[in-house]
Amino acid sequence: MSQGTLYVLPTSPRSFILEDLVKYYKLDIKISDEKDERYQHYFPLGKTPAFIGAKGYALTEVIAIARYLFSLVPADQVKGVLGKNGAQYASILQWESLINQEWIGAWVPTFYLAVGKAPFNKKVNDENLAKLNTIGGILETRLHDYTFLVGERITFADLFAVAAISVALKTTLGAPFLAKFPNINRWFKTVSQSPFWNGRFEGFEAVKEPLTFTPPKKEKKKETNAAAAADAAPKAPKAKAADAADEAGDEPAPSAPKPKHPLEALGKPKNPLDEWKRVYSNEETREVAIPWFWKNQYDAEDWSLWKVDYKYNDELTLTFMSNNLIGGFFNRLSASTKYMFGCLVVYGENNNNGITGAFLVRGQDYVPAFDVAPDWESYEFTKLDASKPEDKEFIENMFAWDKPVEVNGEKRVISDGKVFK
Repeated sequence: MSQGTLYVLPTSPRSFILEDLVKYYKLDIKISDEKDERYQHYFPLGKTPAFIGAKGYALTEVIAIARYLFSLVPADQVKGVLGKNGAQYASILQWESLINQEWIGAWVPTFYLAVGKAPFNKKVNDENLAKLNTIGGILETRLHDYTFLVGERITFADLFAVAAISVALKTTLGAPFLAKFPNINRWFKTVSQSPFWNGRFEGFEAVKEPLTFTPPKKEKKKETNAAAAADAAPKAPKAKAADAADEAGDEPAPSAPKPKHPLEALGKPKNPLDEWKRVYSNEETREVAIPWFWKNQYDAEDWSLWKVDYKYNDELTLTFMSNNLIGGFFNRLSASTKYMFGCLVVYGENNNNGITGAFLVRGQDYVPAFDVAPDWESYEFTKLDASKPEDKEFIENMFAWDKPVEVNGEKRVISDGKVFK
């Protein structure tokens, strides 16, 4: 019997440190990035990470969850990760608390300001960057005299700190921070190579040029006619506001569902989605799930297939931010869960990536399913024909993620993605 479910936001350091803890110690715990009904019942604030035990024992806050997870690990396996005595254990908690509250608390505003989630305020930005450098100085001094934060071996304090610092090195601090603090640089390289991470930081490089705020470009209104011009003006700002929230790794709350979904008027389809979603989640995708989809799920009278492309790929930066953008979009589509299934993937690499995917939609029009999300107009929709080999191949590839995506005649590797189900 499973020992519980860990709910995560995969790109958040508070989440992926717990994911890796579960995987490293082979705990029988389900990891989910979907906020299901059980999650909503226990965690009305919508925070991640969160944990629900097999008997309904519920926890939030990363440090508390980590301690509970360690309690499930045999003592001989934990060894010195939590210190060898009470003093070291207290020191580990001290460093975790500093990083969790002060470091992450200072980094998040710099990131929000850089990507436009918050109105840019130079004073706030400078104060938080200064705080990060002050904490950097504290770590640098400590690591001048010690190999690790607590004594001469890696503890959970080191692992937790590396997780938090890694996202700053990929965004608003980058290589200049490591150049300024050589002891942190040495320590980060050592700790990030720990078997605990199972290769998560393989090939890791801090960004050479840290992210900084760039004023948004003004959209040029179309001059075809007044209606088109009025249409064009509000789209980009609305999309960018939502996109910035996603890239920051902080998932907004789902949009409030409409009293009655317009697709209810179509009545019940011959083949509801529930069984397909179960098959897709539990069976081998290519070997079992996709053949099952064509045989048992897809009915051209009840359903339509759509290629979905993000319109502003030239504005995407880091692949994990692009994946966060997808996650936020899916979150805002939650009112249409009963009426569609699909996958969006991120193809390419940092600073050269794009978003595409395929959706199965109830009915023959995509608009009623997608317009529950305020940023749906940031995407372009093209109807697919399953009788065409090239369209069928694209759909299967989007469901399986095991082959490169062809974009403008070029093969692009899929680096990440999410499933809407």
